[in-house]
Formats: sequence, C-alpha cells, structure tokens
Amino acid sequence: MISYRYQFTMTRPNELPEADCLAQILIHLGRAARCEDGASGLTAAQWTCLRFLARANARTRTPSGFASFHATTRGTASQITKSLECRGLIARRRSEEDGRSVRFDLTEQGRKVLADDPFQDLVAAIADLDETERRAFHATLMRLAAQLAARRGLPAFGTCDDCKHLEERTSGAHCACMGRDIEITDRASLCANHAASELTPGRTIAKTGHDRNDND
Repeated sequence: MISYRYQFTMTRPNELPEADCLAQILIHLGRAARCEDGASGLTAAQWTCLRFLARANARTRTPSGFASFHATTRGTASQITKSLECRGLIARRRSEEDGRSVRFDLTEQGRKVLADDPFQDLVAAIADLDETERRAFHATLMRLAAQLAARRGLPAFGTCDDCKHLEERTSGAHCACMGRDIEITDRASLCANHAASELTPGRTIAKTGHDRNDND
C-alpha cells in the first residue's frame, strides 16, 4: 500500500494536483483532526457531535440536524447523542415552538470538555494562514461542500453570513427561508436551511425580500 505521504508528494512543482490526491488530503486532515484521545474517553463521532452542537443554531440542534450533518442515520445519531447525555455533556430540551420536537444544548460540563478539543490543533494551523489564504480557502471549502451535498441530494450546512436567504434590513438581519429575524449571535452558527450564496463568503448580502418565494 502506498503511504499518504508518498501520494501527497507525487505532484511535481507547477503541476496541477490530481483531484483524487486533493480529496485524499482532505480525508487525511479530517481523520487527523478528529483523533480520539484517551484522556476524554470520547470517540471521534462524539467529538463531532459536541462540535456540531456548539456551532449550530437552535433550530438545527436536532436529532435530524445532526444526522444530516454527520451523514449518518437517525438511529446512529440517536445513539451518539444518548451516549453524550449519559455523560452529562449535553441536555435534551423541548422546542419552544413545537412541543413535539427536541433540541440539544451543551451543558457546562460539555463546554469544559470541548475546551480541550484536540481539533484545536487544526484550528491553530489554519489560523497561521494569512488573510488572503484563509478567505480563498473558505470560499473553496464552501463551494466543495455545496457541490458534494448537491450530488448526493443532502442539505449543505453553512452560516447565515454565507447564505442567499439572508436579507439585510434597517431593523437588522432577516432570514427569508424561515421568515424571521436573525439574532446577531446566530449569524455565525451552522444552519440546516443554508443555501450557498453566489457572492464571496463573508461579504454582506443585500436583498430586497422580493425573491422569498424562490427560497420556499
């Protein structure tokens, strides 16, 4: 078997990298970043769930929301969330809007565990990129995520600031998809109703509200 290190260095300088090589690097980075550590006793899937619940908005922190994000079944997602509940790291809440549905919130203990997330090593590596590299990297990743989701018929997760449903109004930000105003703290949260904007991620998206029917 050819090692990842060998495959990563097969491309000569100035030669366009093969798509499968870049895909393997992405997979390698993902696996390396979500490593299981013995100190916490959490699995890679449990870490992924904690990170998701810490970044997702209230309407997306649901069993189906995590199942979609984790690209797994509702049954598997339920097992993962139940194991975190048993550890006291997340709590199940009834939705204020619909008493039949539930959402998950991190407990204080869960936030303490997340503070020691091994994923932070990758965060630090990305933070070392300069501003131009980070913006280009962000745009590329968002485009790849949207294209992969479209190919598989899955929802593409993203934030309000990168979403075409976002409307900037004099009263504040508004979500045309959900038909409600957006709290400032939610603009950087993951949302399952995300639709990629054609504009560069991070730019302000100005809309008039006349295209709401296109987003239903």
